[in-house]
Amino acid sequence: MLSSPEQTGSGAEPEEPKKFKLKLKPLSEQVIVITGASSGIGLVTARMAAAAGAKVVAAARNEEALKELIVELEGKGQTAVYVVADVGREEEIERVAETAIREFGTFDTWVNNAGVSIFGKATEVTTEDMKRMFDTVYWSVVYGSRAAVRHFKERGVPGALINVGSIFGDRGVVIQSTYSSAKFAVHGWTENLRMELEKEKAPVSVTLIHPGRIDTPYNEHAQSYLDKQPVHRGMIYPPEAVAEAILFTAQHPKRDMFVGSQARLGALFGNIVPRLTDKAFELIMFRGQQSHDRPSHPRQAGALYEPGYGMHERGTNEGFVRGGSLYVKATKHPVASTAAVAGLGALVWALAKRRR
Repeated sequence: MLSSPEQTGSGAEPEEPKKFKLKLKPLSEQVIVITGASSGIGLVTARMAAAAGAKVVAAARNEEALKELIVELEGKGQTAVYVVADVGREEEIERVAETAIREFGTFDTWVNNAGVSIFGKATEVTTEDMKRMFDTVYWSVVYGSRAAVRHFKERGVPGALINVGSIFGDRGVVIQSTYSSAKFAVHGWTENLRMELEKEKAPVSVTLIHPGRIDTPYNEHAQSYLDKQPVHRGMIYPPEAVAEAILFTAQHPKRDMFVGSQARLGALFGNIVPRLTDKAFELIMFRGQQSHDRPSHPRQAGALYEPGYGMHERGTNEGFVRGGSLYVKATKHPVASTAAVAGLGALVWALAKRRR
């Protein structure tokens, strides 16, 4: 039995438990698994990870696109393998993990990125389509998370689990009710899993990425119940900004990464002034998610049940695409960013004082 300080007579206070800190490998030494790697964010992330020296395990349903990606990467002297998988099926997620271990002996980062949306009013989308979308957007994250956590625990070496959420997982949005609901579920799953793993000091860094609206083929791949083609209008961000956030958190444990001030402010306003945000979304987001004049593609042309076209990083959106996300860069370098803001504030104050 342990003795208390009074019993030992030392008078010493019990030692504080040491803070548990994870140290992740540099990207150049990692094996990284990426789901949804045949287009959009997943494709950009795979290319950027391979260029940084990581060994890539690319998973998606589109075998033709995956083959083309591997040939491209190997042609540059980079290392990658692919797995054709419907990530909404647990046994196929297990096959992705088995392939990574068979080919490279392990994996260090697992990125749950695969996703597909449905555009249509909540009361019009069929429950069959809803369930299918939840398989891809929510259940794939559960299956991938469990496979990754099990592997990291078994090998006893820290690894990174990165789940790609959404601005619409922090705040509901009109005509994407199913997608938004599934992303809310992803956010909830990630938060609960993180706390449980942290409590038991498991060697897993758990990060939730919160992208704003991103210029990918997401809208073309979606199941559409609309008359006009689903698009992003207004300000949107390049997929490279999301990939930058993903690859940063693969090397540096981080709880959350918001891609774009749009994503951060959406979550903030949704919590602080929810009723005002409701009204703003009702006014803006019906037309802000549909083309001016293009008719929607047929419902069966979406990628909900069959693979969408691959090897495209960008979509056919109608918004203003920014060059990157200053918010991501600020999050990566918080001390320098704070110092810069403080310096700018001091300069403004000095100029104002001088003018007075």
